[in-house]
Amino acid sequence: MTNTTGANRTSRIAGFHKKTPRERLDLVAAFADLSESEVAHLAEFGNLSPDLADRLIENVVGTMNVPVGIATNMRIDGEDVLIPMATEESSVVAAVCNAARQVYEDGFTTSVSGNLMIAQVQVVGVSDPYAARLRILEQREALRALCDACDPVLVRLGGGLRDVEVRVLDTLGGPMVVTHLIVDTRDAMGANAVNTMAEAVAPHIAGWSGGRVYLRILSNLADRRLARAHAVWRTDAIGGPEVRDGIISAYHLAEADPYRAATHNKGIMNGIDAVVLATGNDTRAIEAGAHAYAARSGRYTSLTRYEVTASGDLSASIELPLAVGLVGGATKLHPTAQACLKILGATTAERLARIIAAVGLAQNFSALRALATTGIQKGHMALHAQNIAMMAGAVGDEIEAVARVLVADHRVRLDVAQEVLAGIRRG
Repeated sequence: MTNTTGANRTSRIAGFHKKTPRERLDLVAAFADLSESEVAHLAEFGNLSPDLADRLIENVVGTMNVPVGIATNMRIDGEDVLIPMATEESSVVAAVCNAARQVYEDGFTTSVSGNLMIAQVQVVGVSDPYAARLRILEQREALRALCDACDPVLVRLGGGLRDVEVRVLDTLGGPMVVTHLIVDTRDAMGANAVNTMAEAVAPHIAGWSGGRVYLRILSNLADRRLARAHAVWRTDAIGGPEVRDGIISAYHLAEADPYRAATHNKGIMNGIDAVVLATGNDTRAIEAGAHAYAARSGRYTSLTRYEVTASGDLSASIELPLAVGLVGGATKLHPTAQACLKILGATTAERLARIIAAVGLAQNFSALRALATTGIQKGHMALHAQNIAMMAGAVGDEIEAVARVLVADHRVRLDVAQEVLAGIRRG
């Protein structure tokens, strides 16, 4: 066995990837001097089998269990939906429930632009880039045949190459010719499909352009795959005109100031990421696409819009790329993801994207309403206080008792929680 203890410990562990999860864990435990209880905790894989975990990623030693909550009160396009949300952050699920309750009668209206993904093929060293652009465009049908041959199943399901775009970009390294393959990926997120197509056409594009191909990969700025949601909150239901105007003012700041927009959009993603994660989709791809889309004008701004209707109510909308799928990867393999998809009742990728957009809008409304009234900390800290109580060692009924004192004193701190807990136990 590799010596991983003391002064001679090393991260160069021969054959680590070939070992079982438990064998790897034992090596890590020796390296990091983990206690028996820490090793036992990591060895408990929860509702994911060690074998499946070992096949999803490399060098597995354990799992990171994230709570899955259910957001209630959601009515989307006239249909009631329960929303599974996987997150570790307090108040996220409650915020969606509260926002949806206040607009339940009319609910959320949603739409999507389609299931089109983009793959990019980069060509450099082209002597006549603008002429090369035309030469590539002239091969549209050849490109279609090459791409569709990569995935006959996708084509049978109604997907495949839909269009070709070619751009000439001026870069620090000189002009580049970048071909976009526009592909309908149907109910798949589509990364593997479009990457395979980009690889297949790359040699041909190099020949037609007279240049050298480097990158051939999808773009996570999936602006051909937009999801939209809209809702109207009645002014009298949210606290009156002053609250409505406070929400509008908060939106105006996010629209104008990237410092505020970053936090504003992070709140939106609290809700969106939670549903994306619960359904086994790629949170990093969704985050990248959303933030790139927020900066598409050249200035980072809000992903949501707020207006006052003719009748004086609050109209809110959201639009962002949501490249999510129902087939492939963890979405199809992870049993929790499968159960969450069944709870959602989403039978198409488009429906899943619509639901996620509505959740993002609900999350944002709740955050802005809190900011416009009691402040974001009141509700958030009430839940966070329970976490602090548990960190102090509280169990059972002690958790709520300690949390109540922390919130009442406006001192949600670990040292205060420890003092309060000691007092409770002394009686």
